[in-house]
Amino acid sequence: MKHDTVTPYKSSDPKKVQVAQMFDNISHSYDFLNHFFSLGIDKLWRKKAIRMLRNFDPKEVLDVATGTGDFAFAALKLDVQKVVGIDISKGMLRIGREKISKRGENERMEFLEGDSEHMPFDVNTFDAVTVGFGVRNFQNLKAGLSEIHRVLKPGGAIAVLEFSKPKRFPMKQLYFAYFRFIMPVIGKIVSKDAAAYTYLPESVMAFPEGEDFIRIMEEVGFRSARQRPLTGGIASIYLAEK
Repeated sequence: MKHDTVTPYKSSDPKKVQVAQMFDNISHSYDFLNHFFSLGIDKLWRKKAIRMLRNFDPKEVLDVATGTGDFAFAALKLDVQKVVGIDISKGMLRIGREKISKRGENERMEFLEGDSEHMPFDVNTFDAVTVGFGVRNFQNLKAGLSEIHRVLKPGGAIAVLEFSKPKRFPMKQLYFAYFRFIMPVIGKIVSKDAAAYTYLPESVMAFPEGEDFIRIMEEVGFRSARQRPLTGGIASIYLAEK
């Protein structure tokens, strides 16, 4: 799968090692750039995804590729008992844990270092799983989704928020120009990592979006998978059940 071969640094290290290094490198500027590049719209996208999970009334939620925890914090609006975040980047987790302490959520939240393809949880542990802009970074997309399916309870749901590729003029042309030329330059200046914001558009271009991603979700066992395009198709929410 083309998605699995796109890496940040083009070295011989496995993709997951390179991704961890990349997020460690940009962790100091990640939150700022994330909201800056999206003009803050990413916060609204997460809120919409969380609202789509409300009917499942989840009490135990897992946020995969949690980063600094924005999606995990959004999940608290579901009146959950526990939100667990997992990520492979120590740098991102450090910032996320600081945010947990500052917000006084140590009782309801926990962030763990771990690999999305080999998670330290039993079968049927969580009522819902969220992944925000993280499935593109899985070393093996099917393996990561299969592992999420394993730890999700029967009847539970997964909400994936991920970039898409707009299809219509002029959003398509503006989006590609922004992703290919503007974002890498600003990202390099602020984050000091030239590869990170070149990898981002490359990984989006290689990601099997829409019906292709839905088919992969169904292949690993999810059912009732559907897509909700956001903001002219620049991102999508994928919702599926076990």
